[in-house]
Amino acid sequence: MKSKTLVQRIAPWGYGLLLLGLLAAPLLGAYPVFVMKLMCFALFASAFNLLLGYTGLLSFGHAAFLGGAAYVTGYAIKGWGFTPELAMLAGTAGGALLGLIFGWLAIRRQGIYFSMITLALAQMLFFVCLQAPFTGGEDGLQGVPRGKLFGLIDLASDMTMYYVTLVIVVLAFLLIVRTIHSPFGQVLKAIKENEPRATSLGYDVARFKLLAFVISAALTGLAGSLKTVVLGFATLSDVHWTTSGHVILMTLMGGLGTLSGPILGSAVVVMLENKIGEFGLFLQRLTGVEWFSTLGESVTIVTGLIFVVCVLLFRKGIMGELIVRLQKKRTP
Repeated sequence: MKSKTLVQRIAPWGYGLLLLGLLAAPLLGAYPVFVMKLMCFALFASAFNLLLGYTGLLSFGHAAFLGGAAYVTGYAIKGWGFTPELAMLAGTAGGALLGLIFGWLAIRRQGIYFSMITLALAQMLFFVCLQAPFTGGEDGLQGVPRGKLFGLIDLASDMTMYYVTLVIVVLAFLLIVRTIHSPFGQVLKAIKENEPRATSLGYDVARFKLLAFVISAALTGLAGSLKTVVLGFATLSDVHWTTSGHVILMTLMGGLGTLSGPILGSAVVVMLENKIGEFGLFLQRLTGVEWFSTLGESVTIVTGLIFVVCVLLFRKGIMGELIVRLQKKRTP
C-alpha cells in the first residue's frame, strides 16, 4: 500500500485553516462585502475549473452563465417578488438551462471550434441583455433588495449575509469535490487525458461532456445569483466576454486541475482589481502627483504582467507547481 504524499496529509489542514480564516474574517476587521465578492468569484473559478481542468473543455463563454443567472435572480426578486432562496434557485436553474443550450450546440466540436462557439453564443446573450427592457440596458439592474431568507432571516445585515454566503459557497465547493472524486469525475479525467480511448471503452463521451458542461454552468449560475443578492445589482460587465477572460486567468494563474488553485487565483485577481486603485490614491496623497489616481485603470496591465510571470516561473500555476513539488516528498 502506497504511503500518503505530503500534499494528501496537509490538504485537509489547509482547507480547515482557510475555513477558520473565513469564519473569523469579519470579526478581525475584514470588509464583509469584499470577502463575499471574493467568495463568489472563487466559486465561479472553481466551477470553470471543473470544466477546463478536469474535462479539458475551454469555454470562452462562461460569463453568460454568471451574468445570465445574475439578471434572472435580480429580476425575480425585484420584478416578481421572489424570496432570495427562490430567486437564487431560479438563477441557478437559468444558468443550467443556458449551459444545456450552449453545450448541446457546442459539445460535438473540439478545440478552438468549441471555444469560439461558446464565445459567439455568449456575445449573443450579451446583446440580448443590452437591448432587453427588463435588464436596465447599460445601467444594469440596480437596487435589488436582499430580502429575508425563508421569510425569517433578514439578509440586510452584512454579517448575516456573510455567513449565509459562506455556507452556500462551502456546500457548493464540497459538491465540486464530490463530483471530481466520484466515478463520474474519473470518467471526465479519462476523457481529458485520452478521449479516443474513453470512447473505445464504451463511454458516451458527448453525454459526459454535456453533463459536465451543465453542472459547471449551474454552479457558475449559483455564483452569479449569490453575487447579485450580495451586491444588490447585476450589470453588463457580468455577462461581458472580459469576465470569461478573467475566470480563465484566475484558473490558469492559480493552477489548472487543482482544487485550491482557482481559489488562490480568484483571490489574487479580485484583490488586484480592488486594491490597485486604492494604492494609487495613497501614492497621490503621499506624493501630490495626480497621475497616481489613474493607477486603478492599469489593473489589466498588472494582472497581465503577473500572468506572464506565472507562465514563465509556474507552468502549472502557483498551486500546481507547489503541489507537484510537495508530491515528490512522501511520508515515511
